[in-house]
Amino acid sequence: MLGIAGGELIIPTITLLYGVDIKIAGTLSLMVSLPTIMIGLYRYRNKQSFTIVRPNIKFMALMGAGSIMGAFAGKSMLGLVSNSMLQIFLAIILSLSAIKLYKKAVA
Repeated sequence: MLGIAGGELIIPTITLLYGVDIKIAGTLSLMVSLPTIMIGLYRYRNKQSFTIVRPNIKFMALMGAGSIMGAFAGKSMLGLVSNSMLQIFLAIILSLSAIKLYKKAVA
């Protein structure tokens, strides 16, 4: 996965290859990612690997709370933002990610 539960790869693939609306592609991306995340958490717990991250539990709680608030904010704004604006926003995020990866690769 490339981050954002693979959304950086899944959403453009669904929209460009299959011509699916970007809002539906985002939902499909979540539907694909959630089972993967759930299985990963289950396996992580079974290997008792959570002890590694225990020192950062406060940071993890903040990240989790931020993710939940972001999901609700995104859901609330979904009807307010046009598809073209979402595509532009996704293009900016992907471009910045590509630049960051390139800089890291050549460093």
